[in-house]
Amino acid sequence: MNSTKVMIVDDNKMIRESVRILLHSEGVDIVVADGGSECLSCLQAGFRGIILMDVMMPGMDGWDTIREIVDQGLYDGNVILMLTGKSEPDLKMEGIQEYVTDYVTKPFDPLELIGTIRYLAELRKG
Repeated sequence: MNSTKVMIVDDNKMIRESVRILLHSEGVDIVVADGGSECLSCLQAGFRGIILMDVMMPGMDGWDTIREIVDQGLYDGNVILMLTGKSEPDLKMEGIQEYVTDYVTKPFDPLELIGTIRYLAELRKG
């Protein structure tokens, strides 16, 4: 998965660090953001890749962040994967579901997450 870029957007430092360590072992180029505002800043600075987005974050939640990504024209070149403790999408997903490629719940299986990232990396190349 060399040259694959992944942004981990989660307010929980332990989740960010766990996923960073897991993906670093796969040779992934990793960016971390502790919330929606930092995610948008990274995208405005040119990040393009796979975004692992938490749903439940203080301030701007994952759904609001995705709406801002789309509204600001920052979606192109990115793939969004929801990585969340919620077992199923909620009503706030209405209208933006086309921008979410997959949905993985926490706690996640590390091998499953790596497989999903590999699949999404291939989709982006395709």
